[in-house]
Amino acid sequence: MKKKVLVVTGGHPFEKDPFFEIFNSFENVDWFHEKHPEAEYFLNPEKCHEFDAIIFYDIPGVDLRRNSEPPVVCTDPTPEYKNNFENLLESGQGLVFLHHAIAGWPTWDRYADVIGGRFHYQPGSLHGNKFPDSGYRFDATQEIKVVNADHPICNEIPESFSITDEAYLYPILEKSVTPILCSDFDFENSSNFYSTALAMRGQMNSNESWAHPKGSNLVAWVRWEKSSPIAYIQLGDGPSAYMNSNFRKLVNNAIDWVSSEDARSWVNSERSKSE
Repeated sequence: MKKKVLVVTGGHPFEKDPFFEIFNSFENVDWFHEKHPEAEYFLNPEKCHEFDAIIFYDIPGVDLRRNSEPPVVCTDPTPEYKNNFENLLESGQGLVFLHHAIAGWPTWDRYADVIGGRFHYQPGSLHGNKFPDSGYRFDATQEIKVVNADHPICNEIPESFSITDEAYLYPILEKSVTPILCSDFDFENSSNFYSTALAMRGQMNSNESWAHPKGSNLVAWVRWEKSSPIAYIQLGDGPSAYMNSNFRKLVNNAIDWVSSEDARSWVNSERSKSE
């Protein structure tokens, strides 16, 4: 039986046809698309019970206004949205977050907890710790290495593979995640990256007077929240990544895993350990 998947976008531009072709290529998936703000209507257990997994390729709560002042406007989720999202987690809904989705709802720390980190478009804070704006590096050729070969998301993924994709420098909540993949890109030296805040003000590929703390080389992980199995894959900026067979396999495997009984059993086991 095919998996039924909701794909959520909005808040960040992307090349639609090449991206959606990823899901068209999956013989085991029937997918449906919703865009913010309309997508928020569906993000509750009553509307999502028919979906095996939800793919987030969005940045809710962020209005990008490049070359305007201010260039980034952030908004809070409504109390109703927060409540619906918590209920979604309680229901055990499988969630997969891709690439820029980790920048969503920057004023709501709970959302960063759910995903496992946060990409900052502007200097900000996370749980009281201040951070500069995050770093990016387009078209970074990286060797991606499997950290946990036994995890189902790594099924049929080689021990390492090459991909040219955008790299991020940002805070990851490493203590709360189970690593799946890492990258050989140098995340310790912020001079390898460019300032996102400067880019939003028209200064692309610049790190003048900008620095960022050392980052993590993790580029994919899993975690759980309430009853929900969750996967994050940092790869997936544009067509070069979309067409990478290993990236496509990772996304397909992530859909299979978060919607599986094995994933729910893992959540129950991990939750029991934490109690």
